[in-house]
Amino acid sequence: MIEGHGDDLYRYSVIESNFSSNICSHPDSRLQPLMEHLASMPALLSHYPEPEAWSLEKMIAERHGIAPQCVIATSGATEAIYLVARVLRTGAVIPSPTFSEYEKACSLTAYHTYTPLSLNTLPKTDSVLWLCNPNNPTGEVLSQSEVRQLLRRYQDVVIDQSYKRYTDIPVMSAQDAVRIRHIVLIHSMTKDYCVPGLRLGYIVAAPQQANLFRRYMRPWAVSSLAIEAGKYLLQHDDLLAQPDLREAQRLHQRLQQIEGISVAPTHTNFMLCKLKHGTSHDLKEYLAREHKMLIRDAANFRGLSAPYFRIAAQTPAENDALVEAIRQFLDELTSRQEYK
Repeated sequence: MIEGHGDDLYRYSVIESNFSSNICSHPDSRLQPLMEHLASMPALLSHYPEPEAWSLEKMIAERHGIAPQCVIATSGATEAIYLVARVLRTGAVIPSPTFSEYEKACSLTAYHTYTPLSLNTLPKTDSVLWLCNPNNPTGEVLSQSEVRQLLRRYQDVVIDQSYKRYTDIPVMSAQDAVRIRHIVLIHSMTKDYCVPGLRLGYIVAAPQQANLFRRYMRPWAVSSLAIEAGKYLLQHDDLLAQPDLREAQRLHQRLQQIEGISVAPTHTNFMLCKLKHGTSHDLKEYLAREHKMLIRDAANFRGLSAPYFRIAAQTPAENDALVEAIRQFLDELTSRQEYK
């Protein structure tokens, strides 16, 4: 069974504020035109989609100023991860903590090792380095110069840039991936446009590398609805995610003022927190039960443990309510410990 990710709303009867998903909050009203556009094209459901999403790949390539053969559309960034792992089998180095699907995908085809993400300690090998940049769950972002340093140490570097719109630090461009043959970039239109239910992503790589990935693609991997939705979204930049990074930093500062938790530095709208007492599981259940709020229990990230949780900034009012709810949890926890 696939479990252990954020946004597990299905487990709870009523959640009013969802801090568990890193995707920008409350996009539903902005997506109504997209829904109406798809509803006006019922014929999409009665025919097979393109065996490969050529029309969408061409539009993505035009957006990036690269050749269409350098783009491979996939059913979400996660399918791209598994496709790349299936092709690049020489072994993997995976800094931790990070998105767990790299480990799962690589475990099917190659050996893999784990190491803290540090420019000074990452080993120099003939393996493939997997980077999440910006990194989930920490919110850390490597600069372009830092990534270029790492390129000298590995046979290939796979960079998942799903959260590239969730930071103001420049990351590697599609042109970089086409020019530097051993970079593979993974992108997520899911996160670019706040449409996680759509499942739409893509790979950018140099032509020779992209052709190799293409040989392993399954036909009709992207549905007709997803292809049409992707083409519509690419023509409507007003639907792009617009994370409020200032509000995220304000939330970060407010959380740091709570005596019972620590908060890691972040350059995104999401942040990794650690309880000094208690567990993230207990905090998560308390917030869901008492305050109808959902956070991400981060204990199952490799390298983390029971006190860790991740939250993504929402509206100012929701963020302030979360801070007070966490204070209440810690106060109650302290009272129980003193009573004992």
